[in-house]
Amino acid sequence: MLEQLLPSRRGFSGEDLIFALNGEAQKRAAAGEAVINATVGALLDDRGKLVALETVMKVWRELTDPEIAPYAPITGDPAFLAAVTDRHWPGLGAPKSGCATPGGSGALALSVKNFLEPGMAVATMAPYWGPYDTLAAEGGAWIAPLPYPEPGRGLDTTAWEKALGDLMASQGRVLLWLNDPCHNPTGRCLSKADRAALTDLLRRLATKGPVTLLLDLAYLDYTREPEAVREALDDYRAFAEGGAGVLVGAALSISKSLTLYGARGGALVFPWTADAGLQAALAVSCRGLFSNCPRAPQSLVVRLHLDGKAQEALAAEHRHWSQVLEARALALETALKAEGLDCPAWQGGFFVTLQVADPRGVCDRLKARGVFVVPMPWGLRVGICGLRAADAPRFAQALGAALAESR
Repeated sequence: MLEQLLPSRRGFSGEDLIFALNGEAQKRAAAGEAVINATVGALLDDRGKLVALETVMKVWRELTDPEIAPYAPITGDPAFLAAVTDRHWPGLGAPKSGCATPGGSGALALSVKNFLEPGMAVATMAPYWGPYDTLAAEGGAWIAPLPYPEPGRGLDTTAWEKALGDLMASQGRVLLWLNDPCHNPTGRCLSKADRAALTDLLRRLATKGPVTLLLDLAYLDYTREPEAVREALDDYRAFAEGGAGVLVGAALSISKSLTLYGARGGALVFPWTADAGLQAALAVSCRGLFSNCPRAPQSLVVRLHLDGKAQEALAAEHRHWSQVLEARALALETALKAEGLDCPAWQGGFFVTLQVADPRGVCDRLKARGVFVVPMPWGLRVGICGLRAADAPRFAQALGAALAESR
């Protein structure tokens, strides 16, 4: 072991589970094997080709040298921050505080840096996106899981109130990462009643100490229920504007929404809070961690925001791919039911979660059948963003056989 490496930085595998599984699936497919790859977190068409939204790529190709080459301001182009916020809350205008970040992941990382002391916990719903653990740990924090509602059931407010109350008592503050609506990895959304119960809980909790609610919004453009998504965002806005004493912000990303995963464009915004100290802290974090985010994706978002025809074309593309995802989710649900297996209904996003015992063991048995998914402590994450509807019957049969083997 390299002596110069700190003891606390030793023992890592250095390999991301999701990327490792995707790499193995691609290698076997390249060797001629008929593989079903449901690991990837990017939108693929039915040929297995990465989807790049035509509207977005057309605007990208039109960017000029000055829109690409110069440094962006350390906290990001103000026009970008206004545009990306307006995509989520039309008419709101520029956020009162905020900064550009390298994707939504960068926004989450900055929240740990600025709202928790080392050794504290981030609260979030479980199941959750696996890299949450790494993002929290790299900021000196850990994840305190809260139960996501079971299908057909409401939020367990008793469990949430106890867990968040315990965190407040032990660390004097609470940071909640809330991936809603279009939750990764379940593909579901909190109900209006769930949101009301949660915001009431947070309002009470804020009387005991600082509370930060960070909305992790990545998949909103891909849903079978756009009206419900709009309602959710409006509910969170009403809560933020209602003087609840909770700092409400959002981790925003253009990776999924604009299929620009490699551009690493995102933002951490606090649309309803004007605070010079908050803005200064964000600026220092940006400078100390990555200095400036790429200008090109910021320029692209600004161009899209100013082009009404491009926005209409983009909305049409989002509707198309939402319908594709809905068809895939329905095909998977139908196939699983034919095998006597359960599959919760999909509402939005790129994934569904299948609850199984021994997820890693089932994952290994599926791999032996040429089917790749991501194991989590709570079950299997299935990326319908890459799963063809035509492959759903084979997937369900393989899962049924893998589960039978484990009994």
